Amino acid sequence: MFPKGMNPKKLKQMMKQMGIDVEIIENVKEVKIITEDKEIVFKDPEVTIMNVQGSNTYQITGTPEEREISTIKREDIDLVMEKAGVTEEDAKNALKETGGDIAAAIMRLMED
Repeated sequence: MFPKGMNPKKLKQMMKQMGIDVEIIENVKEVKIITEDKEIVFKDPEVTIMNVQGSNTYQITGTPEEREISTIKREDIDLVMEKAGVTEEDAKNALKETGGDIAAAIMRLMED
């Protein structure tokens, strides 16, 4: 959080004089940022809140892991797998290509 070679107490005092208050949130286990198509997960992150003139800014430090969010239901994948006799991956891909339309996904897979 603090620049190398700088005394943390002195830096904190200088920031306080400028109206900047810094607080570290202790014992954070996980932080998730969720977007429409993915989530970014920080395991064991370091989270700092910086308050400048009443406005809070959150800083997250750690190693992020991106995960794709699937909007396809498990039941739909199972049904397409069963009816078309294909693998889970093929069923997922067909459902993605057809925008989640189960019947169109089955038809497409049975044509191949």
